[in-house]
Amino acid sequence: MPTERNPEFFAGKNIRIGIIGCGYVGLPLALRFADTGHRVTGFDTDPKKVENLNAGRSYIQHIPAEKIAEHVKGGRLDATTDFTQIRNMDAVLICVPTPLDERREPDLSYVEQTALSISPNLQRTQLIVLESTTYPGTTEELVLPILERSGLKCPITRGPESENVATDFFLAFSPEREDPGNKQFGLAQIPKVVGGTNPPSRRAAAALYAQVVSRVVPVSSTRAAEMVKLLENIFRCVNIALVNELKLLGQRMDIDMWEVIDSAATKPFGFMPFYPGPGLGGHCIPVDPYYLSWKAREFDFATRFIELAGEINTSMPYHVVDSVAAALNEQKKSLKGSKILLLGVAYKKDVDDLRESPSLKLLELLTARGAKLDYNDPYFPALHKMRHYDFSSMRSVELTPASLGSYDCVLIATDHTAYDYDMIVSSSKIVIDTRNATRKVTKQREKIVMC
Repeated sequence: MPTERNPEFFAGKNIRIGIIGCGYVGLPLALRFADTGHRVTGFDTDPKKVENLNAGRSYIQHIPAEKIAEHVKGGRLDATTDFTQIRNMDAVLICVPTPLDERREPDLSYVEQTALSISPNLQRTQLIVLESTTYPGTTEELVLPILERSGLKCPITRGPESENVATDFFLAFSPEREDPGNKQFGLAQIPKVVGGTNPPSRRAAAALYAQVVSRVVPVSSTRAAEMVKLLENIFRCVNIALVNELKLLGQRMDIDMWEVIDSAATKPFGFMPFYPGPGLGGHCIPVDPYYLSWKAREFDFATRFIELAGEINTSMPYHVVDSVAAALNEQKKSLKGSKILLLGVAYKKDVDDLRESPSLKLLELLTARGAKLDYNDPYFPALHKMRHYDFSSMRSVELTPASLGSYDCVLIATDHTAYDYDMIVSSSKIVIDTRNATRKVTKQREKIVMC
């Protein structure tokens, strides 16, 4: 049974930390806390993940198994499917998915189920932090009432007069900022935004995270912290939509927008480069704008700018499919019945992450129009059933000059560094390039269709 503690307790050592959700966000966070000497328990509903972690095995490509094994052997990391063990934790961090449903509305079922799992095990003066990206108000309106079913209370207060308000437990929101595969900025280097339901909760969460990140940025409330994450990713979504639209215009005007963007990026102020592509992917940028648009309707507010950006980005896979059809038509071939090889199913290059990948939409659309599809991705030997797609029968095909030449069209959807683009172009009949991946190829450029 945890002892009574004040916010400053969480600045101490040997804290028992539970992390719910051991995926791309939760596992790096667990390892970072273990690095600093804390004892971490990963909670997950997937028994295979739990088994792998307890055996010191990794299931995420950029996280080495040796690091996991080191902490398991040292007694700083273990995993379980038994959520009753939450009662033995000092702090519990929630890192579960927040996807969209079929109507592109927020699906908070994972957050809700997690809160329901915590509530009967909640202990006095425990710290609970939600990290999952969501709309402003989720922590206070959804998570808090469920946790208070335990009989413990955490008042929502603001301002200096409530700095020492009495609270039975601490509740905060701190948005994850994980960027899988980013070698320049890891978790330790990225500042952590923290907002609490009351000042003691904010101080408790700030004290805990200060031990594992370079800087903590306290904000006035959980709602402000929730909005911070949405702003970060809506900013990117809107700017990507802008360059996607300009790319479509540039094609009609015979202007290379990659050249334009790279040239504009030489300006040392007032410009930040964003690049077009076949659509948005990843766990945040394709999802976050819809979370805010949905919530905004509660306040009779239409987020027209955000919704327009979403429409443009959502339309990009359809544009790519039309470009494939047009390129095949130039070769006197129809899209229906053509053999097409899609290169790259990960949502961005050099990661083993399929979440919201536009490649999955491309596979769906091309198959629906009668094309015969194969794919290659060095990070995905096989595909599995996902929330909205089932390509579990597909396996990555080998890339050889002979195999490339057997396809009517090769579609570059993800520009992995491992690909030999000179070989791809020289061996293929047609190459549709959605990522400007072939920019350094100098021979047989007449085969390349920029899309």
